[in-house]
Amino acid sequence: MLSIGAFAQIGQVTHRMLRHWDTAGLLVPAHVDEHSGYRSYDPSQLERLHRIVALRQLGFGLDDVAQILDEGVDAKRIALLLRERRAEVDREHRIAAARLVDVEQRLHLIEREKHMRQIEIVRKSLPALRLAARRHLVADGAEIAGVVGPTFDGVAAVVGAESGALDTPVAQYAASEDGTEVVVGYVYAGPARDGVEIVELPAVETAVCGIHLGSMDRIGESWQSVHAQILERGLVPTGPCRELYVRAVSDDQADWVTELQQPVAPA
Repeated sequence: MLSIGAFAQIGQVTHRMLRHWDTAGLLVPAHVDEHSGYRSYDPSQLERLHRIVALRQLGFGLDDVAQILDEGVDAKRIALLLRERRAEVDREHRIAAARLVDVEQRLHLIEREKHMRQIEIVRKSLPALRLAARRHLVADGAEIAGVVGPTFDGVAAVVGAESGALDTPVAQYAASEDGTEVVVGYVYAGPARDGVEIVELPAVETAVCGIHLGSMDRIGESWQSVHAQILERGLVPTGPCRELYVRAVSDDQADWVTELQQPVAPA
């Protein structure tokens, strides 16, 4: 028999947790001294303990854990659930990191509202484009940056062997009730291929466009400048905005050139 202290130490849990699970009927001690009330556990109960801890880490409530254990769950199934949970935690971590970057960028924008740099804009029409692309619905705006790059890579892997297929990368962003629909791809004249979608972007009669130079980390400032100048001219955004990546070669993005394109109409 193991004392509650020894059992807790081996299982890497607290005495309080063991008492709580005893009260809940989830992990009842093998023996309780009728005089002192001291709890003792059999070493064979460590298997159940480890399963309880694993299922709790997966987010299951005590009632659910009890039901799962009563129905029987083997080590392979728990290992699979833990791997799935690990992937979820990794994704949550990446989203949290992206949100932190987004917060810092928005704070920077707020601090610079009175000193916002102006970028030169032009008003012009946009041609219709045929893209080989992939489409995503992104619920949280902070996740967009983590979607665009890998999606370009995925599309390039499908169509990149064709001559000129990667010359004109484009992303389109459309706000919806459920998030932002992001279309990422390349202007493409070839046949349909498995793994990508042929997306037809319509021609736009009037758009306000500006050039963003350098890293994508600061593109929010350029978009803010474009939208401020749109409103100053008595216009309003209409329809999805686009980013045309005129030059996007270097890994550090220092020499990148991106044209920001926002369809507009009179207010």
